[in-house]
Amino acid sequence: MGLLRTKHLRKSYNGRVVVDDVSFHVQPSEITGLLGRNGAGKTTSFRMTVGMIEPDDGSVLFAGQDVSRLPMYKRARLGMGYLSQEPSIFTRLSCEQNLLAILETLGMPRRQRKTKAAELLDRFGLRHKARDPARTCSGGERRKLEIARALVTEPSLILMDEPFSGVDPIA
Repeated sequence: MGLLRTKHLRKSYNGRVVVDDVSFHVQPSEITGLLGRNGAGKTTSFRMTVGMIEPDDGSVLFAGQDVSRLPMYKRARLGMGYLSQEPSIFTRLSCEQNLLAILETLGMPRRQRKTKAAELLDRFGLRHKARDPARTCSGGERRKLEIARALVTEPSLILMDEPFSGVDPIA
């Protein structure tokens, strides 16, 4: 069955087809890339998969369940994560607060939230920026913070749209 399967996704805007018959599947522990030129429909395919937009046709199955009509937040609760290509950090919050804001939604004790945030800041080389406002981060640091935020909930799958844009390849 696989962890994620899309079948015959289709989307059009004002009569212009932007995604036509896209199907793919992802197995547990598998890394899969969706490649194509600019304007090929990759982002639209991601957005249909995570529930940001509804497909005109086709279906999305996640962990054996048809989630085609579920909203994004319900897919997230099932373990489907998403990292958008658009900036998504809270620029007025510190880097640590950006992580804690998501952790607070999980209902874990304060000490555990602080520990988890510190672990993620360490993992992404951002410990030195923990107390700094996120707006002071470089483009690469911001992207790392966004990736760390996407991993906070420990999703069983994470869809990443242009995950390394702005990230130093040596970092």
